[in-house]
Amino acid sequence: MPRRRPDITVPDLTGRRAVVTGASDGVGLGLARRLAAAGAEVVMPVRNPAKGDAAVAAIRDRVPGADVSLRELDLSSLASVAALGATLRGEDRPIHILINNAGVMTPPDRQTTVDGVELQFGTNHLGHVALVAHLLPLLRAGRARVTSQVSVAASRGSVNWADLNWERSYDGMRAYRQSKIAFGLFGLELDRRSRADGWGITSNLSHPGVVPTNLLAARPEVGRSRDTVGRRVIGALSSRGILFGTVETALLTALYAATSPDVGGGVLVGPSGPGNVGGPPGLQKLYPPLRSADDARRVWDRSAELAAVEFDPSGTS
Repeated sequence: MPRRRPDITVPDLTGRRAVVTGASDGVGLGLARRLAAAGAEVVMPVRNPAKGDAAVAAIRDRVPGADVSLRELDLSSLASVAALGATLRGEDRPIHILINNAGVMTPPDRQTTVDGVELQFGTNHLGHVALVAHLLPLLRAGRARVTSQVSVAASRGSVNWADLNWERSYDGMRAYRQSKIAFGLFGLELDRRSRADGWGITSNLSHPGVVPTNLLAARPEVGRSRDTVGRRVIGALSSRGILFGTVETALLTALYAATSPDVGGGVLVGPSGPGNVGGPPGLQKLYPPLRSADDARRVWDRSAELAAVEFDPSGTS
């Protein structure tokens, strides 16, 4: 008899506006569909309009009448992030849920964003930092829950402070770890500053475990012509229900972190199965690289400088 897959109950989100990055496929698409099914209006900022249109159609096929819409966003371009921020501020609608889910992983060679930043640091971390800054007034207005997707890769490693841009030497996995550690530290610092300054924002972290998504699939845009061996192995085991999760179960951690009244700020939600690579969502101890408040403050300040953004505590800009 097949094992029952884990699931959670999502509260009624009618009247709530949610923004999900990376929602054109994989975990992000599943998150957008589940939020829409719970009654939320879901905004899906995407880089590829054709994939975005297909994602919207897929959601409406499963959730008739779903309130979902696309916006343009390329997280590897700070100008694109600023443009999305201006668009959403112009719509003047509070944002109640922001799930920072999009990312890239281990391109074969060092690549940079249009702003000259190492691709993983620039996309996974810096682009989302800028997005939060540009949306801060709307997040404050909605007393938002901000959930930032990190990775089991953030359980070890460090921020390469001496060479954030990996210009002297490049190691794809170490750079990926850095991007997720920095992003996690930023998410935790966002919660600290919100509590200290009365922003009304709750910020937490999630990780999906290990799941066969497009992060390690063939992606010509990052120089990967075919699926990695790891992607093929993870897919084979996942399809048999062995150890790893599926896309449908992996999305539960961010969904739980973003919607459950039982989850507060400054915490990490991940799969609670063996090795924390699959299973139902639950609270987990912060990974050691995420525990330093001094590192979090340093990441916040340096990231704001690199992204050329300010976090206006008045929420008026």
